[in-house]
Amino acid sequence: MAASLCRKPHFVVIPWPATSHIIPIVDIACLLAGHGAAVTVITTPASAQLVQGRVERAGPGSSAVTVTAIPFPAAEAGLPDGCERLDHTPSVDLVPNFFDATTRFGDAVARHCRRLMATRRPDCVIAGMCNTWAHGLARELGAPCFIFHGFGTFALLCCEYLNTHQPHEAVASLDELFDVPVLPPFEFKFARRQLPLQFLPSCSIPEVRLRELREFEMAVDGILVNSFEELEHGSAAGLAAATGKAVFAVGPVSLCGAPGLLDSRADSDDARRCMAWLDAKKARSVLYVSFGSAGRMPPAQVIQLGMALVSCPWPVLWVIKGADSLPDDVNEWLQDNTDANGVPGSQCLAVRGWAPQVAILEHPAVGGFLTHCGWGSTLESVAAGVPMATWPFTAEQFLNEKLIVDVLRVGVSVGVTKPTEGVLTGVKSGGGKAKADVGTKQVKKVLDMLMDGGVDGEARRTKAEELKAKAKAALQHGGSSFMNLQKLIQFAG
Repeated sequence: MAASLCRKPHFVVIPWPATSHIIPIVDIACLLAGHGAAVTVITTPASAQLVQGRVERAGPGSSAVTVTAIPFPAAEAGLPDGCERLDHTPSVDLVPNFFDATTRFGDAVARHCRRLMATRRPDCVIAGMCNTWAHGLARELGAPCFIFHGFGTFALLCCEYLNTHQPHEAVASLDELFDVPVLPPFEFKFARRQLPLQFLPSCSIPEVRLRELREFEMAVDGILVNSFEELEHGSAAGLAAATGKAVFAVGPVSLCGAPGLLDSRADSDDARRCMAWLDAKKARSVLYVSFGSAGRMPPAQVIQLGMALVSCPWPVLWVIKGADSLPDDVNEWLQDNTDANGVPGSQCLAVRGWAPQVAILEHPAVGGFLTHCGWGSTLESVAAGVPMATWPFTAEQFLNEKLIVDVLRVGVSVGVTKPTEGVLTGVKSGGGKAKADVGTKQVKKVLDMLMDGGVDGEARRTKAEELKAKAKAALQHGGSSFMNLQKLIQFAG
């Protein structure tokens, strides 16, 4: 681990190839560079533009980040050409092939890092959660290895408890509730079907890969988290105690650049249309709706949600992923009932595909966020001071919902109890036949609580503003995340 005192420590950052994982780990790379480290981000050709765009927009220190694209062996693993991110995998059946491809990709990364030894010896490896081969590479390089899951410390603490105590193995059904007592005095009860994928009876990720993930978690030197210590009520310290690992919370990473400028698409027509539409709205009047980069609802659920949104008394900005795959009747309904052009006086702007989420949440017109509780979206909402309505889909999102609603008290639950099936759950989609689990009336009731909510709603807004201030302070000089970045650099050097 020793490095020459006359040179900066060199971090090699290897994102797990999924959009929601790439973005925050690249932002961490930029933060490290801003603290004086040299950083090499190794990615695939299809993701290189996304990575390079974020690096170029990150501001001070970004010149110390080198982006290296290494060919991804999609065809060799039986994947379609250009399938280089997990969220681009077209079917459940190809998920094992994707994991095979990432293992082959690891071999190519190792060859590149060996060549780096002659000129820029890596002092630390930071790897996305399923790049399980990275630990062996780090040991070969004589460098410490940190894992980045993309989860918060509370969710990771829950996962550690589940791995250690396995309460989910003792229940009689997927719906039976059990305790996960990780953060007293709070009480948390979950059903097995609400747990992250590795704790489900089956999913599309091969069992051998899940075992490799657990072995990787146990072997690494430390854990990096996009969070800040003041947010998750001692979860970071609890995780360090439970795992025996160094745990560094270094976020919120969405604050590492100017709002909306970290993505190369920020100056696109779609982005400008969103921002101009928001500019015409009153302060805190807009409900923002988005379910993440991979969030896909069954068509019947899209209609139930849509009927609630178009009948809201508040303006709605609704981001719809996978709209091209929706049945014709659903698309016709959307065309008839929503605005796709950003007409200033419209009540429901529907955006098909990408939208500048950080800039939207930071806009003063936005007063609430209906979210899938993905950790990146959760933290972006916290950093912007925006209360949430929670609609978890999968992964650790039901864990995050408990933090948002019960611990932080900045959200209200829609009441979803079952995950939305997707490419990783191992259940093939029922297409247009899948029923809606949440009706229009229920959605409207929860959104009224979010956007108005009387005394309770005002308390949520006040708490959200308090957390926003703490989030900003964490990354400023002397703040907890600022100091953790310094500690990480010292650990590597």
